[in-house]
Amino acid sequence: MVLTKLASYIFADRIKEIERFKDNAEIIQKKQLQKLLSTAKKTEWGKMYGYADGLTPHAYAERVPARGYEQLRPYIDRLLAGESNLTWPGSFNWFSQSSGTTDDKSKFIPVSNDTFNKVHYRGGVDSVAIYLHLNPESDFFSGKGLILGGTHSPSKVNNKVHCGDLSGLLIDNANPLLNLIRVPDKKVVLMNDWGKKLQKIMELTVSEDITNLSGIPSWFLLLGKKILQYTGKSNLLEVWPNLEVFFHGGISFAPYREQFKALLPSDNMHYIETYNASEGFFAVQNDFSDPGMLLMIDYGIYYEFIPLEEVDCEFPKAVPLWEVELGKTYAMVISTNSGLWRYIIGDTVQFTSLSPHKIILTGRTKHFINICGEELMVGNTDRGIEMACNKTGARVREYTVGPVFMTEKQKARHHWIIEFEKAPDDMELFNETLDKALQSLNSDYEAKRKNDITFDRLTITVGREGLFYDWMKQNGKLGGQHKVPRLSNQTRFVEELMKLNQ
Repeated sequence: MVLTKLASYIFADRIKEIERFKDNAEIIQKKQLQKLLSTAKKTEWGKMYGYADGLTPHAYAERVPARGYEQLRPYIDRLLAGESNLTWPGSFNWFSQSSGTTDDKSKFIPVSNDTFNKVHYRGGVDSVAIYLHLNPESDFFSGKGLILGGTHSPSKVNNKVHCGDLSGLLIDNANPLLNLIRVPDKKVVLMNDWGKKLQKIMELTVSEDITNLSGIPSWFLLLGKKILQYTGKSNLLEVWPNLEVFFHGGISFAPYREQFKALLPSDNMHYIETYNASEGFFAVQNDFSDPGMLLMIDYGIYYEFIPLEEVDCEFPKAVPLWEVELGKTYAMVISTNSGLWRYIIGDTVQFTSLSPHKIILTGRTKHFINICGEELMVGNTDRGIEMACNKTGARVREYTVGPVFMTEKQKARHHWIIEFEKAPDDMELFNETLDKALQSLNSDYEAKRKNDITFDRLTITVGREGLFYDWMKQNGKLGGQHKVPRLSNQTRFVEELMKLNQ
């Protein structure tokens, strides 16, 4: 308790800085942009776009087009090959590798030392600071933290460059002092084989005093169940009685909430959502009762937001942070201290507060399903699953949704594959509840479903136990940086899963 109280005292000044976000967002963000432009003005990119001219936010948006990964890829390929001073001063030795959620092509996101230290690690420290501020009775530092990390390896293009899961890069580059407060050791966390890694982590941590967890919910559920089987305990608090907080992110927590309540049956267990991606650490929940996450606006990242209806325009108009509106869906655009300039990250958000700026993730610009104009987003399906589970007592482990296209003999519909932790007693009730929930959450879906004229009710295939794990393993997607594709306009994912489900 003494060490935790000392840490809270040390963090007090930072909490005051964070509280200033409420009234100073525009000033802070303009300062971030000017610092970014000044730092990069002598790079190839900075010279091409005249960063030395001292651009205003408006001039910057007019001069530099917003881009996705494919448009930036020629520069990233050159950085991977070892070229320097292209988009950011110096060269890059680390790239966060992600296969994405809509295709199987790897994306390589450059990670500079500035991004390691001023974004990712700072985000982790701030998350702890905010948690201790919210929970003054915490005994966080009396035990250790368990972090599920990925791995990395030398690039095939340039062996001086390492590519891999962001979590693996962060663990490998972290201050050695971190090893005093987390488990297991780095050698185990960075193991390539996820099956062996989870087994080893389980064996090494059951005897530790774990107070905090950090990672993706689905992977911790898998580990937690292995631990219960290994120890014969009924819940994780019997293994780690001092466990008090889970910092989670990467995927929506909604489909897993009830499972974690069963795994960690305590009113004193806290959950903090973070928005940490390959490109940067963006937001953290700062109120246990409010799902909105506080946008961290002083990390060397400049934010812009494109209204969702303009995303597919040739020249989409983005607004700066101080011009966003409540409740409107935006595609997030970032400029970072890793040389990502007006980069369309692919996530969509809504603002739940403007003073301070707080967001919720609503989906992906490409992570949706739209075969009849229903425009169903992942935020809708996650919430729909939660509502159906609440009514039927079911618990969902994983799910994906694919299209069934209209033909002369059939109407269009959505095909769900769901792997249940606990299947509903009445599958028809679950199906009906889910369909009605989606109609209540999405007016376009409701309109297309009206009277079943062109769009039939969804169908559900129940996946066998371990189906999604086997699919991810087969596709080389095991690891914290990889996620089950929730929604797709392609039939590929559903077809592959159906073959494995036989």
